[in-house]
Amino acid sequence: MGTGMRAGVGVVLGARARLRWVHLVLGGALLMPYFFLAQVVVGVWAGRGGFLSSTPLTFASYGLSLPLVAATAVFGLVRPLSAGAVRALCGVPGERLAAGPARSWAARGRTSAWWTLHLGVGALVSGISLAVPPMAVVLIALPFVSGLRAAELGLGWFSTDAAPYVAPLLGTGLLVGLVLCAAGAGELLARTAPVLLGPTAADRLAAAEERAADLAVRNRLARELHDAVGHALSAVTLQAVAARRVLDSDPAFVREALAAIEDTTRRTVGELDTVLGLLRDGDPARPEAAPAPTLAADLEGLLARTRAAGTAVTAHQHPGPAGNWEQLPAIASREAYRIVQEGLSNALRHGTGPVELRIAVRGTHDGTLRELEITMTNPPDPAERPQPRTTGGRGLHGAAERATLLGGRLEAGPHQGLWRLRALLPLGGAAR
Repeated sequence: MGTGMRAGVGVVLGARARLRWVHLVLGGALLMPYFFLAQVVVGVWAGRGGFLSSTPLTFASYGLSLPLVAATAVFGLVRPLSAGAVRALCGVPGERLAAGPARSWAARGRTSAWWTLHLGVGALVSGISLAVPPMAVVLIALPFVSGLRAAELGLGWFSTDAAPYVAPLLGTGLLVGLVLCAAGAGELLARTAPVLLGPTAADRLAAAEERAADLAVRNRLARELHDAVGHALSAVTLQAVAARRVLDSDPAFVREALAAIEDTTRRTVGELDTVLGLLRDGDPARPEAAPAPTLAADLEGLLARTRAAGTAVTAHQHPGPAGNWEQLPAIASREAYRIVQEGLSNALRHGTGPVELRIAVRGTHDGTLRELEITMTNPPDPAERPQPRTTGGRGLHGAAERATLLGGRLEAGPHQGLWRLRALLPLGGAAR
């Protein structure tokens, strides 16, 4: 058997063809409730009792059942159920089929067309699959079984001596025709499924929005991990180095550094647990997860831990009319803390000398909050080549994203011989 013949046999008798045949038979089985209902209507209209009493009434019932099938396919769940069956039985790749329920009327119309095609063609193939094999077996056995030739089967002309072996050929032809018919119908449905069950423009837009939202969540979690863990590692490393250098000469500083290391690692574990809880979709089994740090609750501790690493930090705080950071909106307070944290981490890793930090709330004369300004300067490391004004670097890039998400802006780069980070976060007049 040549390669082409083997390929042809595989198309009509292979595993995929058999699964498509099962898919067609499933469609025929799903049509039966509609068919029986239509049979009752046709029987009453024709004034004849009984089911399947005549071939014309049977085909009339079949024709009447198809509009009923089309009408019920407008329900949204028909599309995902059909797509799942096509994916599993027809060998159509999942990305070519819509995943969710049909919501628009255009998508429902296409689903209705598919549902009608599947059940209608499936019923015909199912009927042929039930009728042809017994008939083919009788025809093949007719010349060899005298009882069949004598029986009243409506096939008496095959029992004549003129052509006693025509019946087996006809029976074999019927079986071959059945296989080819099922393979062709299965191929038709497989090719039609992506057209009628494929994603619409609205489905693609919804999928793109879902991917964008998922990407935004991933980026936010990446920023949280980078800011929390990155700052902690930088601070702990510098604190440990400073403590080692004065281990014998300044025990008080060593104790302060070790206490700062302990506090930094404890807080970072809590923040890491919070981020992992978000990765677990808000696991309710972890109520002890630490809340996100804010300016109001955590700024002083951040400054103390940075100073314990051996870097002098001068902070000028101007919270505005209320005199404290509690008035800030929660999201602005959280993002501002992370921006300050990243700026201090950048100063610890790449700077020398003292850090000067200014945080001020600017508002109008009537006390309305307008924006939060963060400015941080420190001498750059002379060993590092000066870079143009940029927000490059993963940490600074993440800080710029935080500012952008609030509708603000952030810039970082050389400024009058110093390295400067400056962020403006609009408050929109809101106060907590």
